[in-house]
Amino acid sequence: MIANLFRISQTEQKLKREGIKTEKDANKTHFEVGSKIRKTIKELGGTMPEDLPTPKKSLKELEKEKKNKFIENMKN
Repeated sequence: MIANLFRISQTEQKLKREGIKTEKDANKTHFEVGSKIRKTIKELGGTMPEDLPTPKKSLKELEKEKKNKFIENMKN
């Protein structure tokens, strides 16, 4: 998940820095940045994202639980 967030942030910065506007160029940039990050993970001997265990709960489920706990705490 951290690698994905890193990919997103690096792509966003590159899109802004290089003034990339078209969807085609943006998609190409996302692919290029993602490929470089995957290459780095592999070179460092890290675990590839597809080899990580699947979480039991989705990010949306975890966020919903956190929000519900916050609401319950506010009531008490």
